[in-house]
Amino acid sequence: MKYRKLGKSGLKLSELSFGSWVTFNKQVDHNSAEEMFGICLDAGINFFDNAEGYERGKSEIVMGKALKALDAPRDSYCISSKVFFGSKDNPSPTQMGLSRKHITEACHQALQRLQVDYLDLYFCHRPDPETPISETVWAMHNLITQGKVLYWGTSEWSEEEIREAYNFAHENNLIPPSMEQPQYNLLDKERFEIEYDALYKDFGMGTTTWSPLASGALTGKYLNGIPDNSRASLSGYEWLKKSMIESDRGQERMVRVAKLKDYADDLGVNLAQLSIAWCLLNENVSTVILGASKASQLVENLKCIDLLPIFTAEVQEKLRKLS
Repeated sequence: MKYRKLGKSGLKLSELSFGSWVTFNKQVDHNSAEEMFGICLDAGINFFDNAEGYERGKSEIVMGKALKALDAPRDSYCISSKVFFGSKDNPSPTQMGLSRKHITEACHQALQRLQVDYLDLYFCHRPDPETPISETVWAMHNLITQGKVLYWGTSEWSEEEIREAYNFAHENNLIPPSMEQPQYNLLDKERFEIEYDALYKDFGMGTTTWSPLASGALTGKYLNGIPDNSRASLSGYEWLKKSMIESDRGQERMVRVAKLKDYADDLGVNLAQLSIAWCLLNENVSTVILGASKASQLVENLKCIDLLPIFTAEVQEKLRKLS
């Protein structure tokens, strides 16, 4: 496992990390999570991603129990949470968003669920149009000065919103965001590569990218419909099924996936591993967050690092044309 700096910060994260969106609690209990965390730690992974909105906080509980059981030194790994959606089924106005109140209380609640004294990374999960960015920056700054958070960042904010946060922090001698968590894969590249390009140059923004397999599309398993027990078959994720298969956009994406799978077969490699490894080629990627519903799937995805030598200029150009 190799390690990359989180932007211009001094923190070094494993180039592959592990997240819990969808899978934890719904598909993975704490015993299975413990097994997968053990695999991750043995492989050199040192960053584990979570959020208050993942299964309404239950995902953090599963992760906290698993990490506690493994008893790995707290200073040997990094753990994150995100704030915005709330952890209640029907949140009140003060139980969601990016107000100073919710950011502060959500942080305390995440610490309890994860059974840790501080969060290494804390993300604003989405922009909040009803809260001034200045208030959000101040709230995150305060959590860092209190020692409850070490680095803060954003997730799926626009370039303009992120720039406003950086500029406000610098103008007021506050701690600016260190990272953004955007989607990045062979099918979804524009925001990461084009919209954010100036942010890497101007601020040294780090990135913890999610969905390297485009919610499973880049495994090729959805080419013939929705398999049982797949992410898109889960209750509560009907929107994913619609976007993956039933919409015109989903059908168009499946055409691209089919071409990519044919090319991966020609190269004699696994499409999923090829897709994850491709994300690592971008120097602005600090870490690629993996997800898995079972240990065997995680082990296979970790093998993607072995494919890096095959990415000649010709192969990279072919993948861009096909995707």
